[in-house]
Formats: sequence, structure tokens, C-alpha cells
Amino acid sequence: MERPTHLYFIGIGGIGMSGLARYYRRAGAAVAGYDKTPSELIGQLRMEGIEVQFSEDPKLIPAEFREADASQVLVVRTPAVPVSSQVLRYWEERGCRILKRSEVLGMITRDRRTIAVAGTHGKTTVSTMLAHLLTSGGVRCNAFLGGISANYGTNVLLDDGAAVNVVEADEYDRSFLRLSPTDAIVTAMDPDHLDIYGTAEAMYAAYAEFAGLCSGKLLVHERVASRFSDGNVQAYAIDGTAPFRAEQVRVADGAYRFDLVTPERTLLDLALGMPGRHNVENAVAAASMALALGVPEDRLRKGLASFRGVSRRFELRARTAKSVFIDDYAHHPAELDACIRSVREMYPGRRVTGIFQPHLFTRTRDLADGFAQSLAQLDELILLEIYPAREEPIPGITGAWLLDRVPLKNKTLCTKQELLPLLRTRDVDILLALGAGDIDREVPLIAALINER
Repeated sequence: MERPTHLYFIGIGGIGMSGLARYYRRAGAAVAGYDKTPSELIGQLRMEGIEVQFSEDPKLIPAEFREADASQVLVVRTPAVPVSSQVLRYWEERGCRILKRSEVLGMITRDRRTIAVAGTHGKTTVSTMLAHLLTSGGVRCNAFLGGISANYGTNVLLDDGAAVNVVEADEYDRSFLRLSPTDAIVTAMDPDHLDIYGTAEAMYAAYAEFAGLCSGKLLVHERVASRFSDGNVQAYAIDGTAPFRAEQVRVADGAYRFDLVTPERTLLDLALGMPGRHNVENAVAAASMALALGVPEDRLRKGLASFRGVSRRFELRARTAKSVFIDDYAHHPAELDACIRSVREMYPGRRVTGIFQPHLFTRTRDLADGFAQSLAQLDELILLEIYPAREEPIPGITGAWLLDRVPLKNKTLCTKQELLPLLRTRDVDILLALGAGDIDREVPLIAALINER
């Protein structure tokens, strides 16, 4: 069943699941789904004609799906859906085909040339930037993204005449090994998801297996290129001797500018519309792949300058005469390092306060020393409790436990309910919201508070 007529998504509100739902709806299939709670993204799906239920009661599944023959319905689930799910059991008892999100995305990648962007961090920005460079550069594409593009206001770009797919390749649950990529970018391989892999070496082996799926161009960050034996691997970086690199990186008029050097050409004085030194690194990967896919140099230059970034990726949410508020998805020590380093470069000498919500008990436990070192680079830390997502608590692994490990004088542990009252007592200079949990729900309220002042 490569082209199902009815698709039911369990966990439809997820960023990856909603993109697939939109793809199949666009292709003419009947689409519906379940999720635990309403969200802005689910509101958009419903406006597009996709029915979503918030109770697991099978009676609420649209009649068209309940009455369809089991062979007509494809059920798509995320790894986070428990096997005890009532709605999942309903479809199992019906005898319908049930696939993980990664398997369905894998089906789509077999349709046309696919560029997959993998990495423990940076993949959402690179894939979104690449999709923008291709779209603005005249190379028609479909894109399945792990965030909301600020340029397009969506997590999926769909073009009936697409020549290529751009997909974000997620290493969680070894999902990226389900894809059929032609070309790939690997941005980073810092140990993560050790609850899945067990050891860093096992994770590295999975990335090597992912690289082996590619028959075309394989761009890998210089820091990790040595871990690949594939002869197609080409390294990228900022400065140094990598064949694809940025040189003369500087901040001018509030924007990062750089020269892009590739084996074939050098493009001078490019401006990047998205702030952050780490995003110059991301731009080297995206721009190099875009050039290889046929984007003309003049359009590439305009595309980089007009790229507005991704929601919650170094996103400026408020700026006043006294304060700046930046929201970032950083949830790994390396991501925190990159964000804080870029803030220090852009706003030298200013006081930086970070609100951090750790994501997952296992990640907090496994990477605690890294988190402690990264967070110590702040002038002040406001730490929220750990966001559990799919996990049960681990005895002893708490926000207070992590806070004790951070070698910083000015640090506070608080609940989300206490956060706004606490901020009202602070005269903040540069404020960062950091984390991948539900801290994003507090961000508009914080932005409003900054603007009030």
C-alpha cells in the first residue's frame, strides 16, 4: 500500500506527524487523527479539513474511517505512543496496517531525489534553510521540517512539480535508517538519546549506517568527518581547511557576513538573515548543497539574506531600549554552548540571564556534567523542573540535583507558575528561554512582560 486512501495519525499534533498529514491531504487522501491536547498547529490542521479528536474513545473516530475496509486504512504512530493506547488497540483489532512515522517518511523519500539532513543539533535550521534556498532559487521541492519556518509559517513545503525532497532525518529510535536519501548532510554527532543507543559508539555506528544509505553528496561537519569511512564524505566548517567553509566571519550592521569557499568557487561578502555564529556554520552546509542542486549564485545570495530562520531557533521575541529576549530550542549542552556563545558575540559586555527547562530525565542524567558547564557560562540561571515528555521520573534526577552541579553563584530553581512573578522582580538585560519541553508556552507571556517595560 504505497498510496493509501485513508490515513489515521496517532499523535497528529507532532511536528513531524502533522507534516505527513498535510502531505497526504494535499495528495487527495482522507486524513484524520488523535492527539492529547489542542495546539495552534492542530488548529491549522483542522482549518485545512483534517479532523482531530482529543479523546481516545474509538467512537469519536470519523465514520468514514470506522466504516472503511481495513485494507484501505493506514495508521501512522509515533514512538511516543504507548502500546496501551486505546485508539491504537482499536486499529490493531481492526487488522489495519500500522507504521511508524519514520517508515511513512521513508516511503515518501523513495518517490524522488531526497536530501536528508541529520545531526544531534542544527538539522532543523539546516533543512529549513536548504528548503528556502531551493524554493527561492528556482529548484522546486517538497520539504518535511522539524520546526516552523519563519519565511513560510509552516513545517512542510509541498510542490506538485517538486524535483527533490528535503527531509529532516531524526536519529531518535534509529528513525533515519528508514529513509532512502540520495544526498545527506550530517551537522553534529554529540552523544544523545543514550536511552535508545546505550553508548556513544552505538550512536556513531548508526550514523555510519545512515551515511551508507546515500549514493550522492555527503556533507559532514569537520568535527565528525573522521568517523566516516565513506569515500563520498566532504567536510564543512567555519574557517580551517575544510573544502567547504566560511571565511572572514564578522558582524556588521547587526548581521553576520562571511565568504563562502567551496572547491569550485568563492562567494564573497554573503549576508545571513538569521543571527548566530553557529548559523553561519549551518549556512555553509545548506548553501553548499543548494549550489550542488543548481541554485544560481545570485539567487543563493538573496536567499541567504532573506532567510528569517525557524521558530524557537535563536528567535528574537522582544527588544526594547533596556532588554533583549531570545527564545531557543537548545536542549543539549553543545546547543546551549552555541547559543550562549553567539549571544556573547552579538551583545558583548551585557548581562545574560537564562531560563532553562531540561528535557527528559535520561538526557539530564547522562549529560549532567555537560549541562553544568554550559549553564555556568550565564550570568544568572533560572532553572525549571525537568520536562518528562515520554519518560517516567528517575529517582534522584531532579531540577534541584542539576542546579547543585552548576558552578554559578546566581542561580534559582522555580516552577513554571512562579516564573512570571519572579521575572517581574528582575531587571533583565539579555534574557534567554532555553529548552525543548513546554517552555514555549511561557514565551509569549515573557515577551509581553518585556515589552510592557
